[in-house]
Amino acid sequence: MHRDKLCSPASLLLCVLLGVLAGFGQDASPPESGPAARLVQGALAPNFSLPTINGENVQLSDFRGQTVLIHFWATWVGPCKIMTPWLVDLQSKYAARGFHVIAVSLDDEATRVEIGEFADQNHMNYPVLIGNEKVAELFGGVPAMPESVLVGPDGKIVERIVGLKSKGEFERSIRKALKFRAADATPSASQAQK
Repeated sequence: MHRDKLCSPASLLLCVLLGVLAGFGQDASPPESGPAARLVQGALAPNFSLPTINGENVQLSDFRGQTVLIHFWATWVGPCKIMTPWLVDLQSKYAARGFHVIAVSLDDEATRVEIGEFADQNHMNYPVLIGNEKVAELFGGVPAMPESVLVGPDGKIVERIVGLKSKGEFERSIRKALKFRAADATPSASQAQK
């Protein structure tokens, strides 16, 4: 009779619930490793080659020696639309210091023409590439958009920026990657008098 009580539907449900609760909050997935691992600060950014909206191929290695913001985005994502004018401005402001934005579209349904129209309407002054899941996986996946990966002149990841941050936060990250201090932007009184 004791066995029957242990095997009753109510006790079985209780055992399942206790098992679930015991594992609640624990990561059941194995640690990431290999090419799908989430790349972190200091890791070498993987090279990739993707077509632009005009059909030309661009490789990340083309920008070696420069500071690059790889921006994973999609035309339908609200925060991406908010960030686009910021990135246009930051590209203009820091291009002379060796900074480049590379926008990697992860649109599933938008055509190359529609992505190009979005780029034109928003005056995107940087390469707009047609991305895919393979390139996202090279960086360990892009679980949410927008996501940006800031890469230093040495090809190593300086920072990953997930989600919508303020323009100021982006600019601080870019300045840090460029080893650019706010004091450098403003000439000193003695320099201004010359």
